[in-house]
Amino acid sequence: MENKINSFRDLEVWKIAHGYVLDIYKTTAAFPKIEEYRITNQLIRASVSIPANIAEGCGRKTTAELMRFLTISRGSTEECKYFIILSKDLGYLKTEDYTRLSLNLDTIGKMLNGLLNSLRQKLS
Repeated sequence: MENKINSFRDLEVWKIAHGYVLDIYKTTAAFPKIEEYRITNQLIRASVSIPANIAEGCGRKTTAELMRFLTISRGSTEECKYFIILSKDLGYLKTEDYTRLSLNLDTIGKMLNGLLNSLRQKLS
């Protein structure tokens, strides 16, 4: 039996990525006000890009298009990894927040890779 994605909401990776965005919003609320249009804005935009591109890819007509958007999500995941390293190094993130966010990004990245590999096999 073939698995079909009926909605992006059905994907566990989207659920985790959405939760990550909510966590980023809460966590960055404590960042200095001066960073509002700097790192805070960049981090939120990159974070939102992860589940948004998963959703957009699911709305596309072909597996190849879905894969393209999942690849963009993967890039945004890596971008977020850098922004949380920078935030930690600037003293805006506590070690426990950094660790939690980093582990979530690792999980999202692995899940995106797994989904991409599965879709590649489907195309082969």
